[in-house]
Formats: sequence, structure tokens, C-alpha cells
Amino acid sequence: MNVKHLYSLICFSLLVSNTVVSQNFSVSGKLTDLQKNPIAYANIVLLSTPDSLAVTGTSSLETGLFSIKNIAPNNYVLKISFVGFKDVMLPISVTNSELTLEAITMEEVAEALNEVALIAKKPTLKKEVDRLVFNVANTALSEGNMADVLKNTPSVLILNNSLTVRNATPTVYINDRKIHLTDAELLQLLEGTPANSIKSVEVITNPPAKYDADAGVVLNIIMSKNLATGYNGTVFGNYTQGTYARYDAGISNFYKTKKINLFASYNYQDAKVARASDENVNFKDNLGVTERLFSDFDRTTWSQTHTLNTNLDYFINDTHTIGFSANLLYVPEFKYITKGSSEVFNATYNKLYDFNNINNSNDDKYNLGFDLDYDINFESGSSLSFNTHLTTYDYHRDQHVRSTYFNSNNAFDFLNLFNTTSDQNTLINTGQMDYSLPLSETASFAAGAKVSFIKTDSKLNQFNLNSALSVFDSANSNAFKYNESIYAAYASFDKSWEKWQLSFGLRVEQTDTKGKDFSSSITNKQDYFDWFPTANISYQVSKKINIYTNFKRSIERPDFQSLNPFKFYLNDNTIVTGNPNLQPAITNHAVIGVSLNESFFVEAYYKDIESSFTELPLQDNVNNLLVFTPTNLVKTVDFGFDFVAIFDVLPNWNVYAVTSFLNWSDKATINNMLLERDTWSNYSVLSNDFTFLEDNSLTANFSLVYISEYQQGFQTIDTRLISDLTLKKTILNNRGALTLAFADLFNTQDYTVTSRYLNQDNSRFLNQDNRYIKLGFSYKFGNTGLNTNQRTNDLDERNRLEKSN
Repeated sequence: MNVKHLYSLICFSLLVSNTVVSQNFSVSGKLTDLQKNPIAYANIVLLSTPDSLAVTGTSSLETGLFSIKNIAPNNYVLKISFVGFKDVMLPISVTNSELTLEAITMEEVAEALNEVALIAKKPTLKKEVDRLVFNVANTALSEGNMADVLKNTPSVLILNNSLTVRNATPTVYINDRKIHLTDAELLQLLEGTPANSIKSVEVITNPPAKYDADAGVVLNIIMSKNLATGYNGTVFGNYTQGTYARYDAGISNFYKTKKINLFASYNYQDAKVARASDENVNFKDNLGVTERLFSDFDRTTWSQTHTLNTNLDYFINDTHTIGFSANLLYVPEFKYITKGSSEVFNATYNKLYDFNNINNSNDDKYNLGFDLDYDINFESGSSLSFNTHLTTYDYHRDQHVRSTYFNSNNAFDFLNLFNTTSDQNTLINTGQMDYSLPLSETASFAAGAKVSFIKTDSKLNQFNLNSALSVFDSANSNAFKYNESIYAAYASFDKSWEKWQLSFGLRVEQTDTKGKDFSSSITNKQDYFDWFPTANISYQVSKKINIYTNFKRSIERPDFQSLNPFKFYLNDNTIVTGNPNLQPAITNHAVIGVSLNESFFVEAYYKDIESSFTELPLQDNVNNLLVFTPTNLVKTVDFGFDFVAIFDVLPNWNVYAVTSFLNWSDKATINNMLLERDTWSNYSVLSNDFTFLEDNSLTANFSLVYISEYQQGFQTIDTRLISDLTLKKTILNNRGALTLAFADLFNTQDYTVTSRYLNQDNSRFLNQDNRYIKLGFSYKFGNTGLNTNQRTNDLDERNRLEKSN
């Protein structure tokens, strides 16, 4: 409606009723601090004059923008308040239909905040067009660690020490800056970082173009921002009793002045974790089974891990900021002992021989990442940022394998002994630039570019010890060098109207890789260029109904360890090796959905993955070996329907429920034969949040996750039920918190993986150490009103250094 039509309507109303009934006037603006950073969630109240009665109000968005609509023309006072800042009382006169104020700068309170009491509450979930926003601040989850929060985040699962979101591996960010660690290192970081500074977790199922093209799904952990100048900190510790005991402890520190914003945290973790499995293999030829292998494995790991994270921002002036951050991980010891007992039978179950195996590995490594940032915020509202990054990674493993063989009469037959030493050194250098430009209050434009250069050198030496001497085994020794260069650029545009919201972007990436296998003298080169569009559209049908759709094209590049051709022997019959010929996978992902009152959601999705890859147990039926190796499939198609509900049963009882029905189909060429298979599965979640006691100081979360039998890479994975209970009690005037967590209450998380197709016939029953009780304590000291400015920088390469072992 334009001003002319609005004026005509007002005149018509005056003629009919002599009363001004139209209130289609609005006031909008933006809140920032002295460093031009936006202030989110500030309270904005419109007061009448001269009686100062509240007329209406709102709160500012993440961008600092606010808008108050449907007000009558008059003189008012705009009162703006936010914890840690001085109140703003701004007289305004509403005479035009749209009053846009100049940027409002709020000044921080000079004195520190003492004893800011926070009322515990239940987690809330908000569905946006491209993401789920899971708010966890001051809930039972906020006194655990980051891993506990992610385990309870809708759509997120931690399975086999890896994060998954709807059968996809997500990329983890903190405050829009990426965590650049391997799977195992990432879980160590998450378990060692307290969750009491987390505001929310964003499950971004359709990441914008500014994210790297391999970020198919993003988990963005939003940390609460510092509220005032001063110092505060948190000490925390956790004791976990599973099969064995493990513990961790650490400290987080925050300090802020008008010029400096500093965060630093340290965590130490000492863990002993058990894992057992029963594995069966039927080796075959064209006539049927030739040999049967039955093995029992007891895998135990001991690890000591030190993590140090720090971030320093220096505000040069109102528009220029320089920042330095470091993420340091040091593992002085990771001991891996596998004890196995195997029996070998012929096709008619007559025992041929048996053997015992001990594999003793000892690792040490460090992963050091450093970032330097320079940010410029212009008065026009646009911004320009530069980042340069360096990662240095060093990994060493000593492995000792001993196999003792006995004949069919249980008499000693022979002994097989060998040692291996392996090393991996990786260097990553990247540089990137990002520019954002607000075109209006409802439209914005962004563009950027990035380059990355990765170099990794690996070597493996094996020594046979069957004789009295250590003999170098050249046939099983190797060296591998890998280089990768990526050049990327992107542009994106966002626009909103009264009922419509639109965002689209385009990212282009050029990738050059070169891998040299020294044992075969083969060099593998790849050179490819691709386009990665992304789009989101939503339409607000009514106040309660919203329809949305989105599309994204993404890439998944193999991690460095998956390309490494080295062979690691778990025992004489089981080998883990990489595949230097592995190709990247391209995914096209589309979603259409509808939400009702932001409480009920229905979505349909379709995902097409070209050259998808997964680690498969492939049988070498000639040499009677089981080889775990990453393999490209021809195509994977995943489609399904999601039904989500969020509602209150009682004022102190909130429920999040979801059920998904999905079809997963794979097509691949294995042993020169085309194979196709598809399966329907169900994934369901029921999460309950409770608040108890008059002061709400006792909270609880009880969740159930059901995963029906499903397939992945022609492997069938058994049904599982995941059950967790978390209790939190705040004590010591809200400075302290006690948590008690029970995992796998019903002992239903162990499962069997089966591969039966063509000439493949093997299965594994996995008994994980995921049933435990955890007791935790945290204590806040200093200025307890402060929160972290922790930031991790955005690089997409570090998490491909290696897979978890």
C-alpha cells in the first residue's frame, strides 16, 4: 500500500466515523554497540507522552534491526534496554507512515555485572526456511558439554563416534566459523568444551553460498556474546563411568574492555573406552562357500588429550577490528589395543585352524590452527573482512602385530610378527575475503572469494620379525604425497516482502589435485570446475501457515586418509586401506515444506548423489582377506517425508516429536557387476523437557530416538533405540551447577551390520561403550554476567586430514 492510497483510506475513515481508526504507521531502526556490532534481543518499548505508559514493543533481531508496526501517529518516547548497556530514552514523533531512525548506539555499563540471575527454562525450537534453530541457553543441557547439546539437538545423531544429520555428515561451525578437526578430534573438542555459553544450535540444512561447497549440512553453534566489560570464567569437571572410568576438566576465561575482547579455554581429557565386536566372514568361489572365519575382538583405547582455544579481538577504532585465534590440540598418547580370537572352518564347519591376534598401536599427534582476521565496518552498513589461515598437523603411529596360529588339534603351528611405523605431515594455507552490502532494510547482497593450498606427506614402513632380525618389508611399505588447490568465489542476494522471502546464491569452485603413490609409481591427477547454486523461497499464507522450498548443490571431497593407499592390518585377515582413485561426490538436494503456527511442520525432500562414496568391507575371496576400503558408488538417491511437532503438554513440560519415513537406494558396480538396492526406513524422536521447583532450578531432559533397520552402501544396519536422561540443578546462587546424565537407559544401542550380496557375505555385531553415567560440576566466577566471544575460523580443509581410527 503506497502513501497516496493510505491517505485516501484515512480520509474516508474520518468522513465515516470522525475517528482515526487506521494505525498503519511504523518505526524501525538498528541497534549497535560502540564497535558497530549489532545488538540482538534488546527490549524496545514505545511509551506514550506524557504519562509514559507502554503502548507496544518488540525486540531486536540478530542483525540489530527492529520494527514496530501498527501504531497511531503521535509523539512517543522509545525506550531501549539490554542487560549490560545503559538504557536509551529517545523522543520521536510519528507523522509519516514509515519512520526510519538513524543507527542507535548503545553504551555499555561501566561497572561489571554482579550476580545476574538466569532463570532455567526449557529448550525451544524455531523452524526457518533453511534451518532449525534450537535454543538451549539456561536449560538442563547448558551445563553439560557441547557434545551433550548436539546429541539432544533435533535431527542430529552421534553414531560410531561421528556426527550425522539425516544420513549426511555435517560441517560444524562456532559463530559461523568452522571447526577444522578430524572426526575423533572434533568429538574430543566438543566433549571438553562447556555448554553453558551456548545460546543456540542452528541445523542449517540448506547453507547459503558463503559456506564452502562441501558444506552440505552445517551445524552452527551460536555462543552468547559478551555483555559488559570485565572478566569472568568457568571451571568444570566431569566423571563418566561406562565400561571403564574416564574424566575431563578444564577452565574457560573471558575478558573484555573497550579495546580488547579475549577468550581462552583449556581442557584435559583422560579416557579409557571399550569396544567389542563379533565378526563373521564366509569366503566364496563360484561354487559356494570355501572357508568360514569367526572372530571375537576386544578393542580398548587409552587417550590423553590437551586442547587450547583462544581468540583475541582488538578494536582499532569504530570501524576497524583485527583478530587472532588459535585452536590447538595435542595428543601425547593414544594407545589402541585389539585382542582377537579367530576360528577358521571349511564349508561343512570342520575346524581347519585357529589363531590369536594382538594389535598394539601407540599414536601421538598435534593439530595446530592459527587465524588472522581484519574486519572493516563502513558507515553505510556494508562490511569487508579478510582472513588468512595456517594449519600444521603431525601424526605418528607405532604398530605391533602378533598372531599365534594353532592347527585343528589345537597344537602350536607358527607365529607371525611384524611392526609398522607411519607418519603424516600436513600443511594448509588459505586466504579469503568477504563483502556484504545492505541494499535496504529488506534486501542485502554479499560476495567473496577464497583460495586454499594443501600439502600432505605420508610414509609407512613395515618390518617383519619372524626371524631373530628385523627385516624391512618393501612390499608392504610405501610413501604417498598429496597436493590440493581450490579457488572459489560466490555471490548471494536476500530480499523480503510482506509475505514473501527470497534468497539465492551461486558459488563456483576450481579444484586441482595430485596424489603420488611411490610403491606403484602411479600419479593420480584431478582437475574439475563446478557450479553450486542455492535458493530459498518462502510464502506466508496467513499468520499461522507458511510454505517454503529450497534447493542446494554441494560437493563432498574425499578426506586425505581415504585417498592414502597404505594398508593397516587389524589382523592377518582384516585390512584397512585407502583408495587413491576415489572421486568426489556431487549432491542435488531439494525440499518443500509447510509450517503451522511454528509448531507443526511437514516436509518432503529429495536428494540425488552422484559418485557417492562410503567405506565398504570387501572380501578378497582368493586370498581370504576382508578389506575395508572407501568405494565410489554409481549413484545414491535419498527421499522421504518428515513430520515435526513442538508443543507444551503442561506449563513445565515441553515436547519435541518427529517421525521421518525415508527411502534409501544405492547403485554400484562391484566385481564388474551392476548392483541396485533400496530400503524404506523410519527415524523417530521424542524429546521431553521438564522444569521443577518453585525457582525453576531443577530441569530435566528425557529423549528417545528410534532408528529402524536401514541400508547404507549395501550394508544393512540393525534397528536401534537410543535413550538418554539428563538432570541439572543450579546451586550456590546460580553460580554452580550439578548435572547427572544417564545414557542408553535400556541398553538397546548395540547393533549388527550385515553385507550379503553377490559374493560378499560378512557381518559384524558392534558392542559400543555408550552406556554410562556421567556426573558433572561447573562453577562460574568473576563477572557472571559475561559470556564467551569464542570464535573458530572458517576453513573447510582441516577436517579432511584423516578419518577417526
